Amino acid sequence: MKSIIISSNSSGGGKTTFTLGLLNLLKRKGLKVQGYKAGPDYIDPAFHSHITKSTSRNLDLFLMGDKGVKASFSRGVGEYGIIEGVMGLYDGKGITYEYSTAHLAEVLKVPVVLVLSPKAQVATLCAEILGLQNFGKVNIAGVVLNNISESYYKLLKLAIEKNCGVKVFGYLPKDETLILKSRHLGLVQSSEINDLDEKIDICSDLIQAHVDVEALMRCFDNTERYEDDYNLSNKKIRSAVAYDKAFSFYYKENLELLEQLGEVEYFSPLKDKELPKNVDFLYLGGGYPEVFIKELSENESMLKSINTQLNEGLRCYGECGGLMYLMEQIEGTNSVGFFEGKATLTSRLQNFGYAELEVFKENNILKNGSKINCHEFHRSKIESNEKKIYKVYKTIFDNSIKQWQCGYYKNNTLAAYAHVHFFGNIEMFSSLVGINLE
Repeated sequence: MKSIIISSNSSGGGKTTFTLGLLNLLKRKGLKVQGYKAGPDYIDPAFHSHITKSTSRNLDLFLMGDKGVKASFSRGVGEYGIIEGVMGLYDGKGITYEYSTAHLAEVLKVPVVLVLSPKAQVATLCAEILGLQNFGKVNIAGVVLNNISESYYKLLKLAIEKNCGVKVFGYLPKDETLILKSRHLGLVQSSEINDLDEKIDICSDLIQAHVDVEALMRCFDNTERYEDDYNLSNKKIRSAVAYDKAFSFYYKENLELLEQLGEVEYFSPLKDKELPKNVDFLYLGGGYPEVFIKELSENESMLKSINTQLNEGLRCYGECGGLMYLMEQIEGTNSVGFFEGKATLTSRLQNFGYAELEVFKENNILKNGSKINCHEFHRSKIESNEKKIYKVYKTIFDNSIKQWQCGYYKNNTLAAYAHVHFFGNIEMFSSLVGINLE
Protein backbone atom coordinates (compact mmCIF):
# COMPACT_ATOMS: atom_id res chain seq x y z
CA MET A 1 0.00 0.00 0.00
CA LYS A 2 1.16 3.52 -0.79
CA SER A 3 0.26 5.97 1.98
CA ILE A 4 0.27 9.61 3.01
CA ILE A 5 -0.85 11.66 6.02
CA ILE A 6 -3.04 14.76 5.67
CA SER A 7 -2.24 17.19 8.49
CA SER A 8 -2.43 20.89 9.33
CA ASN A 9 -1.15 23.52 11.73
CA SER A 10 -4.32 23.38 13.85
CA SER A 11 -7.80 21.98 14.17
CA GLY A 12 -10.12 23.62 11.64
CA GLY A 13 -7.37 23.92 9.05
CA GLY A 14 -9.23 21.93 6.41
CA LYS A 15 -7.91 18.37 7.01
CA THR A 16 -11.29 16.67 6.99
CA THR A 17 -12.66 18.52 3.97
CA PHE A 18 -9.58 17.78 1.87
CA THR A 19 -9.31 14.16 3.08
CA LEU A 20 -12.95 13.40 2.20
CA GLY A 21 -12.63 15.03 -1.20
CA LEU A 22 -9.39 13.20 -1.99
CA LEU A 23 -10.73 9.82 -0.85
CA ASN A 24 -13.75 10.29 -3.08
CA LEU A 25 -11.70 11.52 -6.04
CA LEU A 26 -9.35 8.53 -5.95
CA LYS A 27 -12.32 6.20 -5.63
CA ARG A 28 -13.90 7.84 -8.68
CA LYS A 29 -10.66 7.12 -10.54
CA GLY A 30 -11.27 3.43 -9.88
CA LEU A 31 -8.62 3.09 -7.18
CA LYS A 32 -9.15 1.11 -3.97
CA VAL A 33 -8.53 3.47 -1.06
CA GLN A 34 -8.19 2.82 2.68
CA GLY A 35 -9.02 5.58 5.16
CA TYR A 36 -7.36 5.99 8.55
CA LYS A 37 -7.71 8.53 11.37
CA ALA A 38 -4.94 9.55 13.75
CA GLY A 39 -6.12 9.80 17.35
CA PRO A 40 -9.29 8.71 19.14
CA ASP A 41 -11.90 10.30 16.86
CA TYR A 42 -15.07 8.36 15.86
CA ILE A 43 -16.83 10.90 13.61
CA ASP A 44 -14.22 11.35 10.86
CA PRO A 45 -13.69 7.59 10.29
CA ALA A 46 -17.43 7.22 9.69
CA PHE A 47 -17.18 9.79 6.89
CA HIS A 48 -14.18 7.93 5.44
CA SER A 49 -16.06 4.63 5.55
CA HIS A 50 -19.12 6.15 3.90
CA ILE A 51 -16.99 7.16 0.92
CA THR A 52 -14.71 4.14 0.52
CA LYS A 53 -17.29 1.50 1.55
CA SER A 54 -14.46 0.01 3.60
CA THR A 55 -14.12 0.54 7.33
CA SER A 56 -11.73 3.34 8.28
CA ARG A 57 -9.32 2.53 11.11
CA ASN A 58 -8.03 4.57 14.03
CA LEU A 59 -4.29 4.85 14.65
CA ASP A 60 -3.76 6.06 18.23
CA LEU A 61 -0.32 5.54 19.76
CA PHE A 62 -1.45 6.37 23.32
CA LEU A 63 -4.46 4.05 23.34
CA MET A 64 -3.03 1.26 21.18
CA GLY A 65 0.77 1.44 21.54
CA ASP A 66 3.18 1.06 18.61
CA LYS A 67 2.34 -2.62 18.23
CA GLY A 68 -1.42 -2.02 18.15
CA VAL A 69 -1.13 0.89 15.69
CA LYS A 70 1.01 -1.17 13.32
CA ALA A 71 -1.43 -4.08 13.51
CA SER A 72 -4.41 -1.82 12.80
CA PHE A 73 -2.58 -0.12 9.93
CA SER A 74 -1.72 -3.49 8.39
CA ARG A 75 -5.36 -4.58 8.50
CA GLY A 76 -6.14 -1.85 5.99
CA VAL A 77 -6.96 -2.98 2.46
CA GLY A 78 -6.32 -0.94 -0.66
CA GLU A 79 -3.86 0.46 -3.17
CA TYR A 80 -3.64 3.80 -1.42
CA GLY A 81 -3.89 4.66 2.27
CA ILE A 82 -4.89 8.15 3.39
CA ILE A 83 -4.38 8.95 7.07
CA GLU A 84 -6.22 12.01 8.35
CA GLY A 85 -4.26 13.67 11.15
CA VAL A 86 -5.57 15.04 14.43
CA MET A 87 -5.33 18.64 15.69
CA GLY A 88 -2.10 20.36 14.60
CA LEU A 89 0.79 18.30 13.23
CA TYR A 90 2.76 18.26 16.50
CA ASP A 91 -0.13 18.40 19.01
CA GLY A 92 -0.26 15.24 21.13
CA LYS A 93 -0.80 14.35 24.77
CA GLY A 94 1.20 17.11 26.45
CA ILE A 95 3.75 19.82 25.73
CA THR A 96 5.91 17.53 23.55
CA TYR A 97 4.77 15.97 20.29
CA GLU A 98 4.49 12.47 21.77
CA TYR A 99 1.37 10.67 20.47
CA SER A 100 0.80 13.39 17.84
CA THR A 101 0.28 13.08 14.08
CA ALA A 102 4.00 13.79 13.65
CA HIS A 103 4.84 10.96 16.07
CA LEU A 104 2.60 8.65 14.04
CA ALA A 105 4.32 9.75 10.82
CA GLU A 106 7.68 8.83 12.36
CA VAL A 107 6.50 5.42 13.59
CA LEU A 108 4.93 4.41 10.26
CA LYS A 109 7.47 6.32 8.11
CA VAL A 110 4.73 8.03 6.10
CA PRO A 111 5.12 11.45 4.38
CA VAL A 112 2.87 14.38 5.31
CA VAL A 113 0.88 16.84 3.20
CA LEU A 114 -0.06 20.04 5.04
CA VAL A 115 -3.50 21.56 4.45
CA LEU A 116 -3.37 25.18 5.59
CA SER A 117 -6.04 27.91 5.74
CA PRO A 118 -4.08 31.20 5.69
CA LYS A 119 -5.52 34.61 6.49
CA ALA A 120 -3.80 37.90 5.62
CA GLN A 121 -0.28 36.48 5.78
CA VAL A 122 2.48 35.71 3.30
CA ALA A 123 6.04 35.70 4.68
CA THR A 124 4.73 34.82 8.12
CA LEU A 125 3.04 31.74 6.67
CA CYS A 126 6.40 30.76 5.16
CA ALA A 127 8.01 31.11 8.58
CA GLU A 128 5.34 28.87 10.07
CA ILE A 129 5.86 26.22 7.39
CA LEU A 130 9.63 26.32 7.97
CA GLY A 131 8.94 25.79 11.69
CA LEU A 132 6.75 22.78 10.93
CA GLN A 133 9.47 21.37 8.66
CA ASN A 134 12.25 21.77 11.22
CA PHE A 135 10.54 21.07 14.56
CA GLY A 136 10.60 17.28 14.23
CA LYS A 137 11.78 14.55 11.89
CA VAL A 138 8.75 14.58 9.63
CA ASN A 139 8.91 14.34 5.84
CA ILE A 140 6.62 17.16 4.65
CA ALA A 141 5.97 16.32 1.01
CA GLY A 142 4.00 19.42 0.13
CA VAL A 143 1.25 21.91 0.91
CA VAL A 144 -2.38 22.44 -0.12
CA LEU A 145 -3.95 25.82 0.64
CA ASN A 146 -7.57 25.91 1.73
CA ASN A 147 -10.44 28.40 1.60
CA ILE A 148 -8.66 31.16 -0.35
CA SER A 149 -9.05 33.09 -3.62
CA GLU A 150 -7.13 32.32 -6.79
CA SER A 151 -5.13 35.56 -6.66
CA TYR A 152 -4.10 34.97 -3.03
CA TYR A 153 -3.15 31.40 -3.93
CA LYS A 154 -0.82 32.51 -6.72
CA LEU A 155 0.99 34.88 -4.34
CA LEU A 156 1.33 32.27 -1.60
CA LYS A 157 2.49 29.53 -3.97
CA LEU A 158 5.32 31.72 -5.21
CA ALA A 159 6.32 32.73 -1.67
CA ILE A 160 6.17 29.21 -0.17
CA GLU A 161 8.06 27.45 -2.94
CA LYS A 162 10.75 30.16 -2.94
CA ASN A 163 11.19 30.48 0.83
CA CYS A 164 10.43 26.94 2.04
CA GLY A 165 11.57 24.74 -0.82
CA VAL A 166 8.39 22.67 -0.63
CA LYS A 167 5.87 21.91 -3.36
CA VAL A 168 2.48 23.67 -3.28
CA PHE A 169 0.08 21.23 -4.94
CA GLY A 170 -2.84 23.61 -5.29
CA TYR A 171 -5.76 25.05 -3.36
CA LEU A 172 -9.41 24.72 -2.46
CA PRO A 173 -11.41 27.90 -3.14
CA LYS A 174 -13.99 29.27 -0.74
CA ASP A 175 -17.28 27.39 -1.11
CA GLU A 176 -20.05 27.58 1.50
CA THR A 177 -21.58 24.31 0.31
CA LEU A 178 -18.62 22.40 1.79
CA ILE A 179 -19.47 23.38 5.38
CA LEU A 180 -20.52 20.41 7.52
CA LYS A 181 -22.80 21.04 10.47
CA SER A 182 -21.46 20.48 13.97
CA ARG A 183 -22.87 19.73 17.40
CA HIS A 184 -21.48 19.58 20.93
CA LEU A 185 -19.05 16.70 20.29
CA GLY A 186 -17.89 17.80 16.85
CA LEU A 187 -19.31 17.11 13.40
CA VAL A 188 -22.78 15.68 12.93
CA GLN A 189 -22.57 11.97 12.05
CA SER A 190 -22.37 11.01 8.38
CA SER A 191 -25.63 9.07 8.75
CA GLU A 192 -27.47 12.31 9.63
CA ILE A 193 -26.46 14.42 6.59
CA ASN A 194 -28.92 13.98 3.73
CA ASP A 195 -26.84 15.77 1.06
CA LEU A 196 -23.46 14.38 2.15
CA ASP A 197 -22.64 12.71 -1.16
CA GLU A 198 -23.40 15.93 -3.06
CA LYS A 199 -21.09 17.93 -0.77
CA ILE A 200 -18.28 15.41 -1.13
CA ASP A 201 -18.64 15.33 -4.92
CA ILE A 202 -18.37 19.13 -5.03
CA CYS A 203 -15.21 18.95 -2.93
CA SER A 204 -13.72 16.30 -5.23
CA ASP A 205 -14.54 18.42 -8.28
CA LEU A 206 -12.76 21.40 -6.72
CA ILE A 207 -9.69 19.31 -5.90
CA GLN A 208 -9.59 17.96 -9.45
CA ALA A 209 -9.86 21.50 -10.85
CA HIS A 210 -7.41 23.29 -8.55
CA VAL A 211 -4.92 20.70 -7.20
CA ASP A 212 -2.17 18.85 -9.07
CA VAL A 213 -3.44 15.45 -7.99
CA GLU A 214 -0.96 13.53 -10.12
CA ALA A 215 1.98 15.27 -8.42
CA LEU A 216 0.41 14.67 -5.02
CA MET A 217 -0.07 10.97 -5.73
CA ARG A 218 3.61 10.63 -6.62
CA CYS A 219 4.34 11.59 -2.99
CA PHE A 220 2.45 8.58 -1.61
CA ASP A 221 5.14 6.27 -0.25
CA ASN A 222 5.23 2.47 -0.07
CA THR A 223 4.55 1.46 3.52
CA GLU A 224 5.52 -1.62 5.43
CA ARG A 225 3.07 -4.35 6.38
CA TYR A 226 3.57 -5.22 10.05
CA GLU A 227 2.91 -8.26 12.21
CA ASP A 228 -0.58 -8.60 13.67
CA ASP A 229 -0.63 -10.58 16.90
CA TYR A 230 -4.25 -9.73 17.76
CA ASN A 231 -5.89 -12.84 16.35
CA LEU A 232 -8.01 -14.83 18.79
CA SER A 233 -9.44 -18.31 18.56
CA ASN A 234 -13.18 -18.92 18.44
CA LYS A 235 -14.48 -19.38 22.01
CA LYS A 236 -18.15 -19.58 20.93
CA ILE A 237 -18.91 -16.33 22.75
CA ARG A 238 -22.11 -14.79 21.41
CA SER A 239 -22.10 -11.00 21.70
CA ALA A 240 -24.72 -8.29 21.15
CA VAL A 241 -23.53 -4.84 20.05
CA ALA A 242 -25.77 -1.75 20.04
CA TYR A 243 -25.40 -0.06 16.66
CA ASP A 244 -27.61 2.68 15.21
CA LYS A 245 -27.75 6.49 15.04
CA ALA A 246 -27.69 6.71 18.85
CA PHE A 247 -24.77 4.27 19.34
CA SER A 248 -22.08 4.13 16.67
CA PHE A 249 -18.78 5.02 18.37
CA TYR A 250 -16.69 1.86 18.24
CA TYR A 251 -13.12 1.10 17.27
CA LYS A 252 -13.23 -1.40 14.43
CA GLU A 253 -10.59 -3.59 16.06
CA ASN A 254 -12.63 -3.91 19.27
CA LEU A 255 -15.49 -5.32 17.24
CA GLU A 256 -13.14 -7.59 15.31
CA LEU A 257 -11.91 -9.11 18.57
CA LEU A 258 -15.50 -9.98 19.49
CA GLU A 259 -16.11 -11.39 16.00
CA GLN A 260 -13.05 -13.63 16.40
CA LEU A 261 -14.42 -14.99 19.68
CA GLY A 262 -17.73 -16.01 18.14
CA GLU A 263 -20.96 -14.71 16.68
CA VAL A 264 -21.77 -10.98 16.99
CA GLU A 265 -25.31 -9.70 16.49
CA TYR A 266 -25.73 -5.96 15.93
CA PHE A 267 -29.01 -4.52 17.15
CA SER A 268 -30.75 -1.15 17.42
CA PRO A 269 -31.83 0.19 20.83
CA LEU A 270 -33.93 2.65 18.84
CA LYS A 271 -35.90 0.18 16.71
CA ASP A 272 -35.56 -3.39 17.99
CA LYS A 273 -37.98 -4.51 20.66
CA GLU A 274 -35.56 -6.47 22.84
CA LEU A 275 -32.00 -7.75 23.10
CA PRO A 276 -30.88 -10.56 20.80
CA LYS A 277 -31.53 -14.00 22.29
CA ASN A 278 -28.99 -16.13 24.15
CA VAL A 279 -26.08 -13.68 24.25
CA ASP A 280 -23.07 -13.95 26.57
CA PHE A 281 -21.87 -10.36 26.33
CA LEU A 282 -23.46 -6.95 25.66
CA TYR A 283 -21.44 -3.99 24.32
CA LEU A 284 -23.01 -0.52 24.54
CA GLY A 285 -20.66 1.92 22.82
CA GLY A 286 -20.61 5.69 22.69
CA GLY A 287 -22.72 7.95 20.53
CA TYR A 288 -25.51 10.46 21.01
CA PRO A 289 -28.17 8.88 23.24
CA GLU A 290 -28.96 12.36 24.58
CA VAL A 291 -29.96 13.48 21.07
CA PHE A 292 -32.24 10.47 20.57
CA ILE A 293 -33.39 9.98 24.17
CA LYS A 294 -37.07 10.55 23.33
CA GLU A 295 -37.09 7.65 20.85
CA LEU A 296 -34.92 5.50 23.12
CA SER A 297 -37.23 6.14 26.06
CA GLU A 298 -40.34 5.31 24.06
CA ASN A 299 -38.89 1.88 23.22
CA GLU A 300 -39.92 0.57 26.64
CA SER A 301 -39.64 -3.12 25.74
CA MET A 302 -35.93 -2.66 24.91
CA LEU A 303 -35.28 -0.77 28.15
CA LYS A 304 -36.96 -3.57 30.11
CA SER A 305 -35.14 -6.30 28.18
CA ILE A 306 -31.70 -4.79 28.92
CA ASN A 307 -32.50 -4.06 32.56
CA THR A 308 -33.83 -7.56 33.17
CA GLN A 309 -30.89 -9.36 31.56
CA LEU A 310 -28.29 -7.24 33.34
CA ASN A 311 -29.97 -7.93 36.67
CA GLU A 312 -29.87 -11.62 35.79
CA GLY A 313 -26.09 -11.42 35.38
CA LEU A 314 -25.45 -10.83 31.65
CA ARG A 315 -21.93 -9.50 31.13
CA CYS A 316 -22.03 -5.93 29.83
CA TYR A 317 -19.59 -3.13 29.02
CA GLY A 318 -20.81 0.44 28.40
CA GLU A 319 -18.72 3.37 27.19
CA CYS A 320 -19.70 7.04 27.49
CA GLY A 321 -23.11 7.09 25.74
CA GLY A 322 -23.54 3.49 26.85
CA LEU A 323 -23.01 4.59 30.45
CA MET A 324 -25.57 7.36 30.08
CA TYR A 325 -28.10 4.94 28.58
CA LEU A 326 -27.80 2.59 31.59
CA MET A 327 -28.75 5.33 34.07
CA GLU A 328 -32.32 5.98 35.21
CA GLN A 329 -32.62 9.21 33.22
CA ILE A 330 -30.92 11.27 30.54
CA GLU A 331 -31.87 14.93 30.72
CA GLY A 332 -34.94 14.07 32.79
CA THR A 333 -36.22 11.40 30.36
CA ASN A 334 -36.42 7.75 31.40
CA SER A 335 -33.69 5.38 30.27
CA VAL A 336 -32.68 1.78 31.10
CA GLY A 337 -32.44 2.38 34.85
CA PHE A 338 -29.96 -0.39 35.66
CA PHE A 339 -27.78 2.09 37.54
CA GLU A 340 -29.38 4.51 39.97
CA GLY A 341 -28.81 8.14 39.02
CA LYS A 342 -29.09 10.47 36.06
CA ALA A 343 -27.08 11.94 33.20
CA THR A 344 -27.32 15.65 32.47
CA LEU A 345 -25.72 17.77 29.75
CA THR A 346 -23.18 20.46 30.64
CA SER A 347 -22.16 23.68 28.91
CA ARG A 348 -18.53 22.61 28.45
CA LEU A 349 -16.39 19.52 28.05
CA GLN A 350 -15.82 17.46 31.18
CA ASN A 351 -12.40 15.88 31.95
CA PHE A 352 -11.62 15.59 28.23
CA GLY A 353 -8.45 14.15 26.74
CA TYR A 354 -6.09 11.26 27.35
CA ALA A 355 -5.97 9.79 30.85
CA GLU A 356 -5.01 6.63 32.74
CA LEU A 357 -7.44 4.47 34.70
CA GLU A 358 -6.47 2.53 37.79
CA VAL A 359 -8.81 -0.08 39.25
CA PHE A 360 -8.94 0.66 42.97
CA LYS A 361 -11.99 -1.29 44.20
CA GLU A 362 -12.24 -5.04 44.61
CA ASN A 363 -14.76 -6.31 42.07
CA ASN A 364 -15.72 -9.35 40.05
CA ILE A 365 -14.78 -7.87 36.66
CA LEU A 366 -11.31 -6.31 36.53
CA LYS A 367 -8.18 -7.09 38.52
CA ASN A 368 -7.55 -4.61 41.33
CA GLY A 369 -4.56 -2.39 40.55
CA SER A 370 -4.91 -2.76 36.77
CA LYS A 371 -3.97 0.32 34.73
CA ILE A 372 -5.67 1.23 31.47
CA ASN A 373 -5.00 4.01 28.95
CA CYS A 374 -8.16 5.80 27.90
CA HIS A 375 -9.67 8.91 26.33
CA GLU A 376 -12.64 11.02 27.47
CA PHE A 377 -14.68 13.49 25.43
CA HIS A 378 -18.14 14.40 26.72
CA ARG A 379 -20.35 17.34 27.62
CA SER A 380 -22.38 15.58 30.27
CA LYS A 381 -22.05 14.36 33.84
CA ILE A 382 -23.43 11.55 35.97
CA GLU A 383 -25.04 12.05 39.37
CA SER A 384 -25.14 8.69 41.15
CA ASN A 385 -24.28 6.95 44.41
CA GLU A 386 -23.42 3.68 42.67
CA LYS A 387 -20.05 2.02 43.39
CA LYS A 388 -17.11 3.31 41.39
CA ILE A 389 -14.22 1.17 40.22
CA TYR A 390 -11.69 3.60 38.70
CA LYS A 391 -9.35 6.30 39.82
CA VAL A 392 -8.69 8.43 36.75
CA TYR A 393 -5.40 10.31 36.39
CA LYS A 394 -4.69 13.05 33.87
CA THR A 395 -1.31 14.77 33.63
CA ILE A 396 -1.65 18.54 33.31
CA PHE A 397 0.85 20.58 31.28
CA ASP A 398 2.76 21.67 34.42
CA ASN A 399 3.16 17.96 35.31
CA SER A 400 0.59 18.18 38.09
CA ILE A 401 -1.99 15.38 38.21
CA LYS A 402 -5.75 15.85 38.02
CA GLN A 403 -7.62 12.97 39.63
CA TRP A 404 -11.24 11.91 39.76
CA GLN A 405 -13.28 8.70 40.04
CA CYS A 406 -15.45 6.97 37.47
CA GLY A 407 -16.49 3.52 36.32
CA TYR A 408 -19.75 2.20 37.73
CA TYR A 409 -20.17 -1.50 38.29
CA LYS A 410 -22.87 -3.87 39.47
CA ASN A 411 -23.32 -7.60 38.94
CA ASN A 412 -21.35 -8.31 35.74
CA THR A 413 -21.79 -4.83 34.26
CA LEU A 414 -19.12 -2.12 34.00
CA ALA A 415 -19.74 1.27 32.43
CA ALA A 416 -17.67 4.46 32.34
CA TYR A 417 -17.11 7.62 30.36
CA ALA A 418 -13.65 6.40 29.33
CA HIS A 419 -13.18 5.18 25.76
CA VAL A 420 -10.75 2.25 25.58
CA HIS A 421 -9.04 0.51 22.68
CA PHE A 422 -8.60 -3.19 23.48
CA PHE A 423 -5.41 -3.56 21.41
CA GLY A 424 -3.70 -1.57 24.14
CA ASN A 425 -5.68 -3.25 26.92
CA ILE A 426 -6.11 -6.87 25.91
CA GLU A 427 -6.24 -8.14 29.51
CA MET A 428 -9.17 -5.83 30.18
CA PHE A 429 -10.96 -7.24 27.15
CA SER A 430 -10.36 -10.77 28.40
CA SER A 431 -11.82 -9.91 31.81
CA LEU A 432 -14.88 -8.15 30.36
CA VAL A 433 -15.96 -11.10 28.23
CA GLY A 434 -15.00 -13.57 30.95
CA ILE A 435 -12.50 -15.79 29.15
CA ASN A 436 -8.83 -16.68 29.30
CA LEU A 437 -7.11 -15.68 26.06
CA GLU A 438 -3.94 -17.66 26.74
